[in-house]
Amino acid sequence: MRTAFWSATAIALAGWLVAAQGTRSTLDLYFIDVEGGQATLIVSPTGASMMVDAGWAGFNGRDGDRIAAAAKQAGLARIDNLVVTHYHADHVGGVPALAAKLPIGTFVDHGPTVEEGAQPAALYRAYLDAQATGRHLLVKPGDSIAVPGIDVHVVSANGAVIGKALPGAGQANPLCRGFLPKDPDPSENARSVGMVIAYGRFRMLDLGDLTWNKEHDLMCPNNLVGPIDLYLTSHHGLDQSGSPILVHAIQPRVAVMNNGARKGGVASAWQIVHDTPGLLDLWQLHYAVAGGPDHNAPEQLIANVDEATGYGIKVSADRDGSFTV
Repeated sequence: MRTAFWSATAIALAGWLVAAQGTRSTLDLYFIDVEGGQATLIVSPTGASMMVDAGWAGFNGRDGDRIAAAAKQAGLARIDNLVVTHYHADHVGGVPALAAKLPIGTFVDHGPTVEEGAQPAALYRAYLDAQATGRHLLVKPGDSIAVPGIDVHVVSANGAVIGKALPGAGQANPLCRGFLPKDPDPSENARSVGMVIAYGRFRMLDLGDLTWNKEHDLMCPNNLVGPIDLYLTSHHGLDQSGSPILVHAIQPRVAVMNNGARKGGVASAWQIVHDTPGLLDLWQLHYAVAGGPDHNAPEQLIANVDEATGYGIKVSADRDGSFTV
């Protein structure tokens, strides 16, 4: 059985919850507060980096500045890989600003946007302009992303999911019997690039904003992903994602919810994660105003208990599967 260990870090430095950087021997994961979007910085034990999404545009460069501060704290002068899970403003909007601050080696995505209209077109054009400054890698389910020191398995992309279970996975999922589908989602959310990031016995799952019905395809009739140590909640804790057939089947030890104060952290989605068998703790980037006291984690597990701060959450994982939060 894999083991997991967490401990709270409460060191505030430049708007960040961090431990002092020493000789790198861990996989370090920085969950950066971009106010209800996604920006996750992954630094392997070799020092190779992978950024997942880049938050919003605008806000006086807020998200780019926060990502750059996390990169500096991690000792990075560049981003080796930038994975864009999908082309929504809270995920891809900040890419141009980030590319202006830090060199990006390879831009990873699922291919062209499926959405039409002026705003989706503008978002995608701005991303393509930034993408032109580096290399481009189009991924599909079953592919790997080369990050020295860790394994990155793509499990979903462009509306499809893996057809073969990952090593150690593939067991029948009895929770599928109770699945209730939602209306099909034709948006970019359902096209999200989803990944399992592994370092030795430690495994993390990040599915972007992959939606409810697509989660079913990953989990039923067999669980193609397997057990997970750390789960980044899908879709910021909105109820279009995070179905029990996925969350309860992967049995995370710890979950991190990248919600904003007034986005995500929906009570019903929060409760599904909270009730996961074997869950040690649910951490949040923000106190969810709509959740109230009954649907928020204890204050010591929330990076930002008000709307004025921008702290993040750092996780450091060892090869034996243990990790600290």
